[in-house]
Amino acid sequence: MKETSIHIPVQIYPDRNALEALDAVLYESARKATAGAYAPYSKFRVGVAIRLENGQIITGSNQENASFPAGICAERVTLSAASALSPGIAVTDLALTYINESGGSNHPISPCGICRQTLSEYEQRFGRSIRLILGGFSGEIYVISRATDLLPFAFSSQELKHH
Repeated sequence: MKETSIHIPVQIYPDRNALEALDAVLYESARKATAGAYAPYSKFRVGVAIRLENGQIITGSNQENASFPAGICAERVTLSAASALSPGIAVTDLALTYINESGGSNHPISPCGICRQTLSEYEQRFGRSIRLILGGFSGEIYVISRATDLLPFAFSSQELKHH
């Protein structure tokens, strides 16, 4: 038997005021995007802002539906909008924040499993990393240099190829 470990480097900022200027703009855009969330069931509003390779910022929010699991996460809403509005342009950065109407919003959260898989696919599709900026409405902010770091054993298009 052989054993290994996986290391995920995370930069931790004390709060949003410590972010670099471009990251702060993206993060603030994600904060504003929470207002567009439709979350009457979970009361958990998520906002995402992505920066494209051309500098354009696109935002989105989670959209729930009474017919669970028909809702869609903010990350996939935003990536889909980017693909429709700016096809073929790579995503360079993604900021995610949330408001939990039933509790605190004072620590970072990360994308769910299907969103991690989707982000991994986008990195593979465009051949470049997507930096993640993760936080709540207050508290620490985590910056992770590659979305694939969150899903080290991702299923990829390589598995679908005939060998």
